[in-house]
Amino acid sequence: MGMEKTFDATAAEARITAKWLDANAFAAGANKSRDDSFCIMLPPPNVTGALHVGHAFNHTLMDILTRWHRMRGFDTLWQPGQDHAGIATQLQVEKKLLAEEGKRRADLGREAFLARVWEWKQQYGTTIIDQMKRLGNSCDWDRNAFTMSGAPGAPEGNDGNFHDAVIKVFVEMYNKGLIYRGKRLVNWDPHFETAISDLEVENIETDGHMWHFKYPLAGGATYRYVEKDEDGNVIVDEERDYISIATTRPETMLGDGAVAVHPSDERYAPIVGKLCEIPVGPKEHRRLIPIITDNYPDPDFGSGAVKITGAHDANDYGVAKRNDIPMYRLMDMRAQMRSDGAPYAEAAAIAGAVARGERALSEAEADALNLVPDHLRGLDRYEARKAVVDEITSEGLAVMTRADDPRLGSAAAKPAPAEEPGPLGADQEVPDQVRDALVPLVEAKKIMQPFGDRSKVVIEPMLTDQWFVDAQEVVKPALDAVRTGRTKIVPESGEKTYFHWLENIEPWCISRQLWWGHQIPVWYDDEGSMYCAPSEAEAQAMAPGKALTRDPDVLDTWFSSGLWPIGTLGWPDQTEELAKYFPTSVLVTGQDILFFWVARMMMMQLAVVDDIPFRDVYLHGLVRDAKGKKMSKTLGNVVDPLEIIDEYGADALRFTNASMASLGGVLKLDTQRIAGYRNFTTKLWNACRFAEMNSVWEGHETQTAAPDAQATVNRWIISETAKVRETVDAALTDYRFNDAASALYGFVWGKVCDWYVEFAKPLFDGDDAAETRATMAWVLDQCMVLLHPFMPFITEELWGLTGARAKLCVHADWPEYGADLVDESALREMNWVIALIESIRSARAQLRVPVGLKLNMVQLDLDDAGRAALSRNMALVTKLARIASLEEVTDLPKGSITVAVEGGSFGLPLEGVIDIATERARLEKTLAKAEKERAGIEGRLKNPKFVASAPEEVVTEARENSALLADEIARLTEAVGRLREIG
Repeated sequence: MGMEKTFDATAAEARITAKWLDANAFAAGANKSRDDSFCIMLPPPNVTGALHVGHAFNHTLMDILTRWHRMRGFDTLWQPGQDHAGIATQLQVEKKLLAEEGKRRADLGREAFLARVWEWKQQYGTTIIDQMKRLGNSCDWDRNAFTMSGAPGAPEGNDGNFHDAVIKVFVEMYNKGLIYRGKRLVNWDPHFETAISDLEVENIETDGHMWHFKYPLAGGATYRYVEKDEDGNVIVDEERDYISIATTRPETMLGDGAVAVHPSDERYAPIVGKLCEIPVGPKEHRRLIPIITDNYPDPDFGSGAVKITGAHDANDYGVAKRNDIPMYRLMDMRAQMRSDGAPYAEAAAIAGAVARGERALSEAEADALNLVPDHLRGLDRYEARKAVVDEITSEGLAVMTRADDPRLGSAAAKPAPAEEPGPLGADQEVPDQVRDALVPLVEAKKIMQPFGDRSKVVIEPMLTDQWFVDAQEVVKPALDAVRTGRTKIVPESGEKTYFHWLENIEPWCISRQLWWGHQIPVWYDDEGSMYCAPSEAEAQAMAPGKALTRDPDVLDTWFSSGLWPIGTLGWPDQTEELAKYFPTSVLVTGQDILFFWVARMMMMQLAVVDDIPFRDVYLHGLVRDAKGKKMSKTLGNVVDPLEIIDEYGADALRFTNASMASLGGVLKLDTQRIAGYRNFTTKLWNACRFAEMNSVWEGHETQTAAPDAQATVNRWIISETAKVRETVDAALTDYRFNDAASALYGFVWGKVCDWYVEFAKPLFDGDDAAETRATMAWVLDQCMVLLHPFMPFITEELWGLTGARAKLCVHADWPEYGADLVDESALREMNWVIALIESIRSARAQLRVPVGLKLNMVQLDLDDAGRAALSRNMALVTKLARIASLEEVTDLPKGSITVAVEGGSFGLPLEGVIDIATERARLEKTLAKAEKERAGIEGRLKNPKFVASAPEEVVTEARENSALLADEIARLTEAVGRLREIG
């Protein structure tokens, strides 16, 4: 059956995927012909997830490496799987439960709710797997892993020992003292009522305010406050009985433990060590806190004095720990002001005694102390903020300023709202009669606000009891592994980030206040003693006769996924797969999770099995839109990869992904580029159809060895094939996917589909016909094989349509030929012919010579090599360059332009063919316009303010446009130069 006119990707992709799966083509070890192994771990997407452009890019690169190694005979495994995604999955099930039954998880209880989660996972958990198959992922799907496999209550089909492995590691690390429970500051999500990781926090710039307040000095003390400008001139010299602070979160003042100033700040030197009063709460119980020194405050920012609320701010937490300042938690798990504990008067008295040095509090005692005044208890944090601001302002303890102070922004002449976050009101002029009036100093300013990426509520830094890995104890082997080269990070710039993070690592919070996840294997007796064991029975054996209660928290998914390399290969059992594929070969992942996942896998594997998890780490950037902007629903520039596949085919998307994967480059996904690579698939298809029409595929079988060709054209294309094979292998070895794609594109489209197809046409009618058919069949086979890792669907389709094949293209033997097939004389000759034809075509196009018009050409001078090449290939030159005749001359005829080639030059007489004067005027005008436009762009790029303030994507686009214009100017200059030669 003959080939169809076009490749129908929509129909073919599903059929080809089924063919691969039926043949079990992706199984570990499939097509193995050597002892070397290659293993790559799929970074497990959330079980709730759907394929997005980041997945599509990342997975394409992994699949290219996997298919390349499998075709080379490596014992290959691409290990797939999904992460149970604690928060995301629990959110989905809770939404479903509320919408369909009007119930919350508490209404069901933990066990019944988890059964619902498993039901949801069984129904929806394979969505992203099906989507990955559409992209062409050649994972061993029979080995699909899940980070909760084997967990209690797991239904049939979710068996495995990943859960057991996670619990085993926790118990072992606990027994070694590497895991402990303690209080630290975490990102607290008030909606889900759990700690979350930094990766689950979105920092968004919002309109906010900074309130300036006075903290009166204790006992009515005063000091001389002197402020100087940059030149040392005194600009403020007054007696003060307070210290001024500025805060964006007034409600946290209630938990202040100190006010800090920089040791070098001379303004406050007289009052360091004294006490000041927090200006809120019942006057008779107003708390006093010390004024201390620390390197954290910036003397040049605000007043230079910083309130220290260690339980609710990351920077303050560090100051409090360094200076032994008590940390008082103000909020409950819903971010409402606490309503538990002793009355405020009693709590404030205890805190006052601590501030005066009369008593000390343990960390737990400080956390238990509720310093929220009675009338504010139970309020939402923003309601409390408004009340605090109103109380301080009414008492006259707000710092005042003129109503026309520019710091007030559009909120001038009126008090700023206490609610956060929210935009400022419309701009308004300050009336003359109030211009000199004093108003509270409430700066209008942009602030970075942390939001939960799923809850969309403002995250509260919170001091809570959590489980932690003592990261400093397990970090050294992970650092040494990269320093010594056991694990290589590509590009090298990633090493700097890796070292910085690990050398400054903090304890790793691994507990989450959720129900869905690996429940922490620790039980408590009535006295609070802890028993860590793999099962309740083993814990009970450690506490005979005691009633035990299990810790309700679950482990962070980053902890369980940190065991992904060994857990998916069957550890703690010493499986055949573990022995064969671990350490894995390479991890391909985004640079944004270098510390969240990559570094933690390094630490965990080295701590558990004393080995590295992977030999190489390839880091890529974030996929952006065509202009370099980050994709977001707000901007409306999000691209759905499944829609791209529907429109252009998976191969076009995959080749686009590979072509933009330059080391350290910006990843710009442009649909026009995707459309161009769809045309690339059409070009290859048409070349194979051309071969079919010329009987190339009749009786064809896969030939490993190249034909013994005699014709120069055939020896040339065989040489070009050998060269591109070496280029592709070298590029993929170094993870230069874009270089491999570029080489293949240039070879398949340019050398094969354009030049060789044209060169072969006259050969099909001559003595070299059989040789040419054999050569074309072999070359097109090599195109299919070399392109297969990048474009698996069309190559598999063509492979099956064009000959008798012993095996599928996915298992075709990757070629090993190289220099042995390169014929330098054939390369020189045919590349010289191509250069001549391209030069003639370029000159014709630049000067707008009618496409169908055949031109006379003259030969000025030419060396022997050129004469020989021309004589053997004159028919090709005259046909492809549309030349009517060739004549040797000593001087160019009037009105001729020069065409230079290696070893000589030719001329094209154009007088009477084009209007030379008009064409020259047109080109000079176009050239002047391009030069003016580029000069404008270069002027902006040389302006430091533009480069510093313009969005990154705008600056990048300007540089790219300048480069494009430079190319156009060079082309136009050449064309104008040709015309100036002839007057």
